[in-house]
Amino acid sequence: MERWGGALKEQLQGNFELALRAVLEAAGDGGEMPEFALEPARQAEHGDFACNAAMVIAKRLRKPPREIANDLIAHLKNQDATIQRLEVAGPGFVNVWLGKESWHGILRQVIEQGVRYGCSESGQQRPIQVEFVSANPTGPLTLGHGRQCVLGDTISRLLGAVGYEVTREYYFNNGGRQMRVLGDSVKARYLEALGLAAPPSESALTDPDSPWPESIDGLPVVFPRDGYQGGYIEDLARGLLDEHGDGLVDGARDEIFKETAEREIFREIRATLNDLGVHFDVYSNETDLYENGKIEEALADLRKMDLVYEKDGAVWFRATRFQLDRDRVLVKSSGDPTYLLPDIAYHREKFRRGFESVVDIQGADHIEQFPFVKKAAEALGCPEGQIELVMHQFVTLTQGGDQVKQSTRRATYVTVDELLREVGVDVFRFFMVQRRAESQLDFDLDLAKETDWKKNPAYYVQYAHARTHGIERKAREQGVEMPDANTLDASQLTLPEEIEILKKISEFPEMVSQAAETREPHHLAYYARELAGLWNPYVQDGSRHRILGDDATLTNARLGLVLGVRIVLANTLSLLGITAPETM
Repeated sequence: MERWGGALKEQLQGNFELALRAVLEAAGDGGEMPEFALEPARQAEHGDFACNAAMVIAKRLRKPPREIANDLIAHLKNQDATIQRLEVAGPGFVNVWLGKESWHGILRQVIEQGVRYGCSESGQQRPIQVEFVSANPTGPLTLGHGRQCVLGDTISRLLGAVGYEVTREYYFNNGGRQMRVLGDSVKARYLEALGLAAPPSESALTDPDSPWPESIDGLPVVFPRDGYQGGYIEDLARGLLDEHGDGLVDGARDEIFKETAEREIFREIRATLNDLGVHFDVYSNETDLYENGKIEEALADLRKMDLVYEKDGAVWFRATRFQLDRDRVLVKSSGDPTYLLPDIAYHREKFRRGFESVVDIQGADHIEQFPFVKKAAEALGCPEGQIELVMHQFVTLTQGGDQVKQSTRRATYVTVDELLREVGVDVFRFFMVQRRAESQLDFDLDLAKETDWKKNPAYYVQYAHARTHGIERKAREQGVEMPDANTLDASQLTLPEEIEILKKISEFPEMVSQAAETREPHHLAYYARELAGLWNPYVQDGSRHRILGDDATLTNARLGLVLGVRIVLANTLSLLGITAPETM
């Protein structure tokens, strides 16, 4: 697998290992090679790389780290011709400066690999399932769902890029109390539309302490106290009224309210997902687990292992046996399972289907339940440590400096569809992934609607990509051919800012690998902004960085740089699920 700097870093890493082995053998130590870090230097004045090998083995050799660092430098000077300078820094770091020519080969590598630059086979085609969104069909997708949608899709893209066989899955609960309340809410609005029931007062809907009326003006109030509000419920009721008239009043076909709501809401959810460019390989639901006997089977197997017991008429999971803080109810005294039991059965089925590991992407409101599901599933035979949680915090929406108040109960939330109409798919996706998942996300609507590319971070990156195409168009107009991997001569790229761009390009494979393995897609957004932040000023300074000039050799090199930046920006945007425009 190519790492940071590709073959360049691999070579340097190997030479550090040879030097370290020589130092160990000179000290009479024939033990195993210790792990050490070779990382890009944080500041340019500290070189290109920094290595901590001397500090790692100082205690083992009982020598000062700086003395060992000098011994390593003595060996490295004779091993690696690409090294321009070596220096001992701080408590014993070895700082490394490479010659400018060392970075020129990166550009040829990028142009040769094209869309495959940054990809690897480290995943070895191991099957992995990523479950995300999984919103129940009780209403449209809201901001929290939108963030999870983008996180899940981008993580899936990253895992695919590093060689995993990825299955995207959407799991939803189409049974249980939530769905019953949804059906009851639609029926209530249907009866209200027929004049057979009265809607509850606004105060009853908004104030949880307000008494719930049994009737208003002689008509019964049948709307559930915790029912689903919002125009979409009324739309569903009107659709049923248009189709069936008053033929559903007698209650003989009450199931049609829930079934219609589930079907129509889920159709809208899938349309929203499609607009976002998110496609699932598998849709599964809780009802199928019940009908196939998987939930009863899971409970029976836990019972055989003495991992459940009965108390107060309920069935409890012995979670404290696994060092969790308390036991949890699996089946309530009413006989209805809690959400925990179907989730346990569902996770066992994931591994029965052949996945080696699964990634659950869930909101912060699920974090308390996850450890119980994980431990119970592992007790049922799921491989230990292969159920991962990517937890994301909530999203707040601000406009004009003020937070937009939202309430799911009152259906006064902002939907994904509404935001897509306001800001577009590309901006929405970029904003949803640009912060670490476990950090709360403040979606600044004013900034997202900003059309100035210098202010909007999504457009800033896209504009950097579009500029590379603009330069190529101008080159074609002048009859200048773009170089390929065979005709490129990058030796003229000697300015410090050009070397910085090459270094940033070289970071891409390692960044992709790290973001995939840690399930942290925000690194893509950071990286895209950093590369665009080097490229846009470079292009702006046309007098110092004239790309199409009289010097054919310099023009060739700089057009190669144009290609390299384009490829890496396009690959980054592709992983983010964002378009890479040729014009803006």
